[in-house]
Amino acid sequence: NPVEMVSWDDVQRFIKRLNEKEGAQKYRLPTEAEWEYAARAGTTSTYSFGDDTDDLGRYAWYDANSGGKPHPVGQKQPNAWGLHDMHGNVGEWVQDWYGENYYANSPGTDPRGPSSGEQHVVRRGGDWIDGGEWYSAQRLRSAGRESFPSKVTRNNGTGFRLVFSPGH
Repeated sequence: NPVEMVSWDDVQRFIKRLNEKEGAQKYRLPTEAEWEYAARAGTTSTYSFGDDTDDLGRYAWYDANSGGKPHPVGQKQPNAWGLHDMHGNVGEWVQDWYGENYYANSPGTDPRGPSSGEQHVVRRGGDWIDGGEWYSAQRLRSAGRESFPSKVTRNNGTGFRLVFSPGH
């Protein structure tokens, strides 16, 4: 099953220890832009598989099909780049601080997100517990994003995915 019940700060401490063990800065959370790029897998549609919410159950664990719990990674179809669970199962922390209007004024290429925030960071991907068909469909979109406090949010629908940068 995916890791869950970790705050953004928990993940930052884990990454710091992992990089210390490796002796280099190889691991990190993705930026929001990197996460969305990976989730979209070269598409411009609402989801990596298209725009039809009727197909959501083939790619995502969410309130309509999860049975009220997370599931082992890889049971749903991957996106075109072979990445599983980009939509649903657990929401994923990204490195960026939350800025409500950041993307209206951000650089068009590889935006890095606000450099600081008011204790809120971004979670992407939606989760298995999302309530209601419309609500789930919105949160599970490739562009879906949420703001959560970095220190206190440890819930059973939030986990993370690391980026590995071998040259650093």
